[in-house]
Amino acid sequence: MQPKKKNLLDKIVKKDYNNELEEILEEKQFGENVKSTLLSILYKIEAAYKDLETVKWGVENKDEYISNILDIIKKDCNSIKIVRMNDKENNIPDKKTYIIDNEKKEIIAYPIERKILYAIAKIGKKNKIIKDDYFIISDTLSEVINVGNNISIVEPLRDFNGYSWTSIAQEIESVDYNLIYQNLRILLGYKFLNKWVKNNEFIIDYYEIFQDNLERKYGKENKDKIIDLIIKISILLSCKYSNEKNRELIEIKENIEHKIQMMQNKEQFIEQTTQEKIKIVEEIKKIDTILNNKELLQEEYSKRNSKLPLEEKIFSMRILAKIMEQEREKYLKELEKINEMLNPQNFVRYKKEIEEKYELLKILNIDDKEKELDKLKIEFQKIFLETIKININKAETKQEIEKIIYDLRYYLLLPYNYEITIRDIEDIQEQIDEVIEIVIDKAIELKVIEKVSEDKKTNYEILKNIFLVRIIKLEDAYLKIIKEKDKYFIQIFDENIFEEKVEIQKPKALNVKPNKKISIMSH
Repeated sequence: MQPKKKNLLDKIVKKDYNNELEEILEEKQFGENVKSTLLSILYKIEAAYKDLETVKWGVENKDEYISNILDIIKKDCNSIKIVRMNDKENNIPDKKTYIIDNEKKEIIAYPIERKILYAIAKIGKKNKIIKDDYFIISDTLSEVINVGNNISIVEPLRDFNGYSWTSIAQEIESVDYNLIYQNLRILLGYKFLNKWVKNNEFIIDYYEIFQDNLERKYGKENKDKIIDLIIKISILLSCKYSNEKNRELIEIKENIEHKIQMMQNKEQFIEQTTQEKIKIVEEIKKIDTILNNKELLQEEYSKRNSKLPLEEKIFSMRILAKIMEQEREKYLKELEKINEMLNPQNFVRYKKEIEEKYELLKILNIDDKEKELDKLKIEFQKIFLETIKININKAETKQEIEKIIYDLRYYLLLPYNYEITIRDIEDIQEQIDEVIEIVIDKAIELKVIEKVSEDKKTNYEILKNIFLVRIIKLEDAYLKIIKEKDKYFIQIFDENIFEEKVEIQKPKALNVKPNKKISIMSH
């Protein structure tokens, strides 16, 4: 690279990353527009990440974050192309802003920085991070964790600009996935989730560890409720965001219903299962025949692509061959399972397994899935708030309660949907108010926050407002009780932001004088 570019890199990225970034940009031979876009992204992250770390306690530090992004670009991105809507080579489908070819390790995207960063985060992940042993959960919960993590990776670029913190729900790829992921991050910490999404092998069963950690921290009853809710939510989210997945899950449910019905008559079940075995053997033979004949493979390639929409078309016969090999492997596993089922000793166990699978899918019988999803999300927030109370009661140090204050504020300001934040959900107002009251009392006890009034109700009505402000560092924020004629207001501010005045009832037994600013948190 020319010296001028090297100087630019020195300004943009921390010194430790200069050589690595230069090598990546040279080796990949990205276009100049891609190089400048990646540099711009890193520059903005460099400027904003400190504020993210302040607002969102419990995230990887900036060095870890940038290193992860560069590692994905190095290992998982052979090509990044930026196109415009009217470009001839643009084959991005309508309503999408990027496409990913995992086989070629290629990203094609519009020149929208947060979308490019999201695509980079996505291309670095395996589709499944949960073993197939867990049935459909391996797909649906993997998606919750992966999509949530992708959204989280984009956050420093999307919501922070080096001066302020602003969340626009419409710019978040999915407020549903984001909410559940942030719930889990606060429950179990970012380190565990980051290890989970980076797990390339199934030697470690992270889903089992996930359950163990929940039980250890919050008790078996809460763990069982959380697992039950998150499984149902993950299934409904898959249905909501993918018509294809919805059809696939309904088909699986109907097949299981059919099997349960068949198993009521053992002889009939054995007969039909034997027929199913014959069909699977035939499918395996068919795949073997096609894979060993180029002409037949070409015919299969044309046949499949003729039925697929543009964004799902198979890019090459080599990719088709890989897909068919995976299908063959799946058939072999099914064949192995059928052989086990036909063993009389395994019949009762298999029947129980089938019934347990059906229990997971019963939620698909509900007509209004959107309404059910909303109900389950609310239930999940209620349990989540219960776990926050557990953490508050366990807190013994100033640092522990400070983290809970920041976690709770971040959580309450998360978008619940495209209209409201968590703080505005009517169904959980009582639980939210209770948690805020408990954390304020504990913070006063540990001298993290000073009392503003000897009257408990007044104290709460004033101090609850710290959970509604987007001032980045609460330690630098001030509170002022303002008296105007017969009315009283509270205002919170720092050197950059003045929050709007909020009217309060006439305060009782104040420890501070009206119109005098006081620090919110101890330094």
